[in-house]
Amino acid sequence: MTERFFNLYSHDFARVAVGVPRCRIADPKANAAETIALAQQAADNGALLIAFPELGLSAYTCDDLFHQRALLDATRDAIAQVVEASTQLSIAMIVGAPLRVEHQLFNCAIVIAGGRIHGVVPKTYLPNYGEFYEARQFSSADSVTVNAIELLGQTVPFGPAQLFQIENLPLFRFHAEICEDLWVPIPPSSFAALAGATVLVNLSASNIVVGKSGYRHQLVGQQSARCLSAYLYSSAGKGESSTDLAWDGQALIYENGEKLAESERFLDTSHIVYADVDLERLSRERMRATTFGKSVHRHADEVAKFRIASFPLQLPLDRVVRLNRNVERFPYVPSDARRRDERCAEVYNIQVQALVQRLSATGIQKVVIGVSGGLDSTHALLVCAKVMDRLGLPRTNILGYTMPGFATSGRTLQQARQLMEVIGCTAHEIDIRPSCMQMLKDLGHPFAEGKEVYDVTFENVQAGERTSHLFRLANYQNGIVIGTGDLSELALGWCTYGVGDQMSHYNVNASVPKTLITHLVRWVAETHQIGESGSDVLLNILDTDISPELVPGKSEKQPEQKTESVIGPYELQDFNLYYTLRFGFAPTKVAFLAHHAWSDREAGRWPEGPHVARNEYDLAAIKRNLAIFLRRFFQTSQFKRTCVPNSPKVGSGGSLSPRGDWRAPSDSDATVWLEDLKRIPD
Repeated sequence: MTERFFNLYSHDFARVAVGVPRCRIADPKANAAETIALAQQAADNGALLIAFPELGLSAYTCDDLFHQRALLDATRDAIAQVVEASTQLSIAMIVGAPLRVEHQLFNCAIVIAGGRIHGVVPKTYLPNYGEFYEARQFSSADSVTVNAIELLGQTVPFGPAQLFQIENLPLFRFHAEICEDLWVPIPPSSFAALAGATVLVNLSASNIVVGKSGYRHQLVGQQSARCLSAYLYSSAGKGESSTDLAWDGQALIYENGEKLAESERFLDTSHIVYADVDLERLSRERMRATTFGKSVHRHADEVAKFRIASFPLQLPLDRVVRLNRNVERFPYVPSDARRRDERCAEVYNIQVQALVQRLSATGIQKVVIGVSGGLDSTHALLVCAKVMDRLGLPRTNILGYTMPGFATSGRTLQQARQLMEVIGCTAHEIDIRPSCMQMLKDLGHPFAEGKEVYDVTFENVQAGERTSHLFRLANYQNGIVIGTGDLSELALGWCTYGVGDQMSHYNVNASVPKTLITHLVRWVAETHQIGESGSDVLLNILDTDISPELVPGKSEKQPEQKTESVIGPYELQDFNLYYTLRFGFAPTKVAFLAHHAWSDREAGRWPEGPHVARNEYDLAAIKRNLAIFLRRFFQTSQFKRTCVPNSPKVGSGGSLSPRGDWRAPSDSDATVWLEDLKRIPD
């Protein structure tokens, strides 16, 4: 059970490979031996599929030698070598070779596994321009007149519209196309994806010229993104003829627009690249994007042409095959500093633009905001400041209110005062303790009688009193209340419903998770957008423990409550939220990914910066905190999300607005998720 959990194949991942063997021109026997050696290496490494270059068994640069019987016969023998070797390997191979069929010669991709040839796919688009003369030697797949051929004593499916299914891995269905097939406006793989292929493969030769490597990246990346698929790309390397061309042996693997692997180019030796493809993620993306299904319907005639060849492969479940894939610890925050700055700038501008539109549309020129000296209200105040600048209004139109209660620490109160000063807003301070005490007396609460009873009512009276003040102040000042609560708090239900911090007139932070808000505030500080003194204030706020400050402690200087001691660390809960909300993964898979990312410092990357926690979590901690997340997200807090205020969606990671990404019943039960959680080893 434990070993199975740590095996990537237990979670709908599959390891794939692209091999670039060093070749010899017109020496199929030697090329077959090199191909087999790479396939053996890939199988030993747990891969289920390896793709090789176009015409790799003969070499691509044979020119008119392709019409020599000796070469074609030798190539046929080389195919037999590979088929024989495949009986001992639990891996599917796609090799390139010229084949004679019905008095024509075709440039083919041959799918081999388990001692059998499962299909032969001829190239459709033959380049005959520039340095390419393929139509001189080969016929296009369009001229195919049969749907099966006899090859090495087998009757083998033949033709371009073929898919290959690994029987015991239902989400692994692949398709092969050849080089120029990808360069055309509608590649054959587009229709293959609509017919169910999740892994697309391109056997290419592709000589190298200046700029071509980047163009390959664009083609492969975009095709994988459009088709919601993985895409494997090979190109010929060392050994091809240098008569007029050069070869770099580039191998690429992309998944849904994201590069997973790339080989070093211009190597003198044979080489392989690997990637662990998330088949479930691809399937869920297609299920989520209903326009994908619409495309299937629109192109039903093309989809119907595909035949499926199924065969089993022995999955390496008898040993631990650990995931070899970067899983970011902070999925909402890019680890690369440049990309992170770009992300922060874009999110900030989305929030600003949304609030600018709301104020412009309503004609309201003032905003009311509660400033606690904590992280969320700080960022919301920064957004408001930028909005006033954009609208040409004075920042004094921001009416900031800090409202100390029974547990407000001296540190956060001072930070709130300093922040409002450096922002230049109209700053107010309202002590809510008298009004809270009156309500507690009205309720007959023991605290009003001098007893230290700090229950949820005690906490919510303070949260509700703050919000009540803000709404009445907004009425009085002809402004709107700006909400400050973030996506992480909404996910965990860490907000007071209705008359509490859950409600506002407009919430700029509602789809921004806590881990990203941390970096947004740091980005504003590091780019000195509110001056040097303002940056110092922001950095102090970043160093403050996250706390609701609703229960008095032993010291007035520091908050007694620490939010993360109750609901778990935000960095881990944001990870759980991302994979639950964005992809709908089961708890077992979320935990598997979290363990890969968080249990080993070498497995995941942290965003750079001096204020980033560098924690590690073992599987027990991951399971414990995931249980907290599941109960709070699926069972106890949906009613709070059903009536959230308007707010801008900022990222593809999703929002929890019932008008947007997330619609769910308020009285759902978490049983099925908690039952799946039990499958995670202790």
